[in-house]
Amino acid sequence: MALPFPILTAEEAAELIQNGQNLGVSGFTGSGHPKEVPQALARRIEAATGRGETFRVGLWTGASTAPEMDGELFKVNGVSMRLPYQSDPDCRNRINAGEAFYTDVHLSHSAQNAAWGHYGRLDVALIEVVAIKEDGRLVPSTSVGNNPTWLDIADRVILEVNTGLNPRLEGMHDIYRIALPPHRQPIPIARADDRVGEPYLRVDPKKVVAVVETNCPDRDTQFTAPDENSRLIAGHILDFLQHEVKKGRIPANLLPLQSGVGNVANAVMAGLNDGPYENLTAYTEVLQDGMLDMIRSGKLAMASATAISLSKEALVDFNANIGEYAKRIILRPQEVSNHPEVIRRLGVISMNGMLEADIYGNVNSTHVLGSKMMNGIGGSGDFARNAYLSIFMTPSLAKKGALSCIVPMVSHVDHTEHDVQVLVTEHGLADLRGLAPRQRARLVIEKCADPKFRPALEDYLARAEKTANGLQTPHLLGEAYDWHLRALRGESM
Repeated sequence: MALPFPILTAEEAAELIQNGQNLGVSGFTGSGHPKEVPQALARRIEAATGRGETFRVGLWTGASTAPEMDGELFKVNGVSMRLPYQSDPDCRNRINAGEAFYTDVHLSHSAQNAAWGHYGRLDVALIEVVAIKEDGRLVPSTSVGNNPTWLDIADRVILEVNTGLNPRLEGMHDIYRIALPPHRQPIPIARADDRVGEPYLRVDPKKVVAVVETNCPDRDTQFTAPDENSRLIAGHILDFLQHEVKKGRIPANLLPLQSGVGNVANAVMAGLNDGPYENLTAYTEVLQDGMLDMIRSGKLAMASATAISLSKEALVDFNANIGEYAKRIILRPQEVSNHPEVIRRLGVISMNGMLEADIYGNVNSTHVLGSKMMNGIGGSGDFARNAYLSIFMTPSLAKKGALSCIVPMVSHVDHTEHDVQVLVTEHGLADLRGLAPRQRARLVIEKCADPKFRPALEDYLARAEKTANGLQTPHLLGEAYDWHLRALRGESM
């Protein structure tokens, strides 16, 4: 490969990263992350720690990555600060043990915050690409994430050129750069399939200090078949969407879809694929198996995202038919895929998971029992506040039935009642639009709570209405968290 940049091994490139530096890496939901330099850096950190030296870096990504990225660096306790979203068990354990700081950031905000210097200086950008063109343009990988910003603001750049990914990814991307205030202009996206940028990343060649050639596949995302609860939740959502079509509030081909990751989300996509809808579109973060199935069947005309995260089987199909998929898929920077302006303009239907909701519609999507981080808010806040329809979904029970996911008061608030329009569990769907708090509470208990916990919730609400300090949003502050306290003692809520 004839390039104007120094070609180094992963070990040599890792030597360019020093203790205390901030490292901005590619990667979004298990795709497009660097594969070899992070592992070499982890070995270097482990050796330094063995000599009694301190070696830790700040780690900025697009979202979650994979074991060879987050996992390896957190196993050796090599990360001092992580942002903006994570899902790796080793990463999560370090955060919850207080051994690493974690800044949980709306994904659409992270690039702008970094560009303004809110997180400090970005010393090194480590970005995976598929190829480098002769003129220096970069062919992006299976995710875009925050890569344009990392390349712009980093002092130095290391590129992993991964020949193990399909070179026909070239042309699938739409890299549009958003100027910082006061020079910002409207983003000219009026339809999910609008292309407004260029297919390539760009970098100042003087900043590129290493190119590392790799041949490594992305981590394949494992999905299990939807269980009964997932199918029931999907059924409630599909019935609701059909009702909205009949009422004339959304068109027959719906509005652009956004769906979080996981088996419930894929169950919803499977239901849509089997349903009466045609010519659907998606404006979302991550393209998963369910949406790929819909593209293949012809139900989904176009999908805009920032990353592709597929199972092993779906990845085989994607690579075999990438020419056709490239006509239906656009990959954008997450600053664009998650931008409130575009979400509001397109009227997106947003569907995301949650850990728990309270009877008034506040949602906790990040913290187990108030203090323990699970993954992070991700892009759910970007979509929830700005979507035409904001839907949150979860099974009604957790921990083999010991925990209710519908509680008197959530232990942590990520999405306030003002941003939550619809709650769904396997038991039913609560449409909260236009309802006052006490009306919402009765509907959430009736439609979403498990029968095992429903009487206790009804009792809580009735007593709160009699004795609370006010009746707009009545709470018994002395016992609102009793359910969580029982769970902390290992008891059933």
